Amino acid sequence: MAKNHGSSIKNDELYGELRDDGMSKEKAARIANARAAGDQPSKTGGQNPPYEQWSKDELYDQAQEIGIDGRSDMSKDELITALRVH
Repeated sequence: MAKNHGSSIKNDELYGELRDDGMSKEKAARIANARAAGDQPSKTGGQNPPYEQWSKDELYDQAQEIGIDGRSDMSKDELITALRVH
């Protein structure tokens, strides 16, 4: 039986396997939850404009919220890339 990782993790077994393989908690949770959702898209997904339409300040705030290091030295294009890779 898979360990219960809390209500925010939707597929505990997959989460545990990914963590055992060395994946970060955040990335393992994203993958496990996406797999648990199946083919159903998020109800809130896709409602924001593309990053290219955001101001640099908005991109910086988003990068700060999710903890991207080095954001204060990044250009708008670098912030966009960092947000997409994260």
